[in-house]
Amino acid sequence: MAEHTSSSITIEATPAQVMAVIADFDRYPEWTGEVKQAEVLEKDEQGRAAKVRLVLDAGAIKDDHTLNYSWPGENVVAWSLHKSQMLRQLDGSYSLAPVAGGQHTEVTYQLTVDVKIPMLGMIKRKAEKVIIDRALDGLKKRVESGLAS
Repeated sequence: MAEHTSSSITIEATPAQVMAVIADFDRYPEWTGEVKQAEVLEKDEQGRAAKVRLVLDAGAIKDDHTLNYSWPGENVVAWSLHKSQMLRQLDGSYSLAPVAGGQHTEVTYQLTVDVKIPMLGMIKRKAEKVIIDRALDGLKKRVESGLAS
């Protein structure tokens, strides 16, 4: 059974500013260390990504996969694996919570990864942690740099 890993970071921006960067998949290769290519394949009725193809290189985990996205609230985006070459499961979410009067945002990233090839749980959790930490750090730098537009 897969276990999830999560981490949080505070970003000096509103939840809407943070979500704008998260929702801009075409620019993921510019600020995420692991995503080398991103392509929105389908959009929902509100024009948000519903299916996205990502080419990932996270050291121990390298893959070309497609994720299904859902937007259960204005401050939450979740995804689940649609298809993959090496992954059995890739479920995750970003949850945003306003802090400090709404001018800062606490971002919580939760991720569950299960690979098709045997991998020690300790190594898999370390890879999950690396993915999360790099994504949160990259997101914080991207949003706070003002490049998000």
